[in-house]
Amino acid sequence: MGQYESQASFRHDQPSALGVLLVNLGTPDAPTTGAVRRYLAEFLSDPRVVEVPRPIWWLILNLYILRVRPAESAKAYRAIWTKEGSPLLLHSQALAQSLQQELRSTLQGKVHVELGMSYGSPSLQSALDKLHEQGAERIVLLPLYPQYSGTTTASVFDAVSKLLCRRRWIPEFHFINHYHDRPDFIDAIADSVEKHWQVNGRGERLLFSFHGLPKKLLLAGDPYFCQCQKTARLVAERLGLQDHDWAVSFQSRVGREEWLQPYTDDLLESWGHEKLGDIDAICPGFAADCLETLEEVALRYGELYHESGGGKLRYIPALNASPEHAAVLAGLVREHVGGWPEASQAKSAEESTTTLAATLRRAMQLGAER
Repeated sequence: MGQYESQASFRHDQPSALGVLLVNLGTPDAPTTGAVRRYLAEFLSDPRVVEVPRPIWWLILNLYILRVRPAESAKAYRAIWTKEGSPLLLHSQALAQSLQQELRSTLQGKVHVELGMSYGSPSLQSALDKLHEQGAERIVLLPLYPQYSGTTTASVFDAVSKLLCRRRWIPEFHFINHYHDRPDFIDAIADSVEKHWQVNGRGERLLFSFHGLPKKLLLAGDPYFCQCQKTARLVAERLGLQDHDWAVSFQSRVGREEWLQPYTDDLLESWGHEKLGDIDAICPGFAADCLETLEEVALRYGELYHESGGGKLRYIPALNASPEHAAVLAGLVREHVGGWPEASQAKSAEESTTTLAATLRRAMQLGAER
């Protein structure tokens, strides 16, 4: 009925709810050449990801990249695939569940958290459909990218906005576009490093490796590079590191143009030539472990570093679905629902508790005076 999407069994007396749309990049459905080709075709067709004139890029993508890269990428995916499936999907699903539990324990009213992927499954459309069916009249959009980039965070906004425009009833909407310097996020990263050191000892250096971007995006005003640097600096300060104890680098570059530097593989190769011993590496731009952290950094770059003359590269896992991570995201969501019923009711409950405590204290004082 009509040109706009509606809930088939919509009821005007349905209780309203708060929805949180948690978004990650995505993953192939399987570590096969065909599945990877379908995933890459969707991913690399996004104009936010590759800013090249569409006719030219269509030729490059379809006549070269999608004929060559899928088989190689499928082999890399097989190296980190689990019996249960994609690590990124599994960690993201577990994180969504943990976040929902955290929010339901601290906010009043109905709260629903749904996971959507920018590319692949579960799709953003399916996640929004579920929130709509659950009566979510208010939605917080939370992309799992601590550092903002037009290639990731902005792409999520574009896609979700287009989907919401099709709705007959568009929900109230809050968009979180970064959390790179939140104190609790910095603490969570630093704590994960300290826990790693408690078990494995401290390496000679700590490497912060972030996903790379073409340098032209930095020059065009993308804040990603600066936010990555700030995240690393704040974590290093929290850990009490000196300048020579840590470094920032950028991984996953493709093509011939200049990307953000220093490149992770080049830096690790130079450290290997210096005959450094064991080092630690962490990727604070990735909310959940995935191909880029588990295969590229932990396996491939670990081998490169050792073969270049260095010791072991010890990868420190992403925050994944840890309680600390869920607490960070829950705090972030709570800050963005101020003025909405869930926050107002939570505040009222808190005020009631405070008032009751004050009343009891006063009664005890009066009793003591008598």
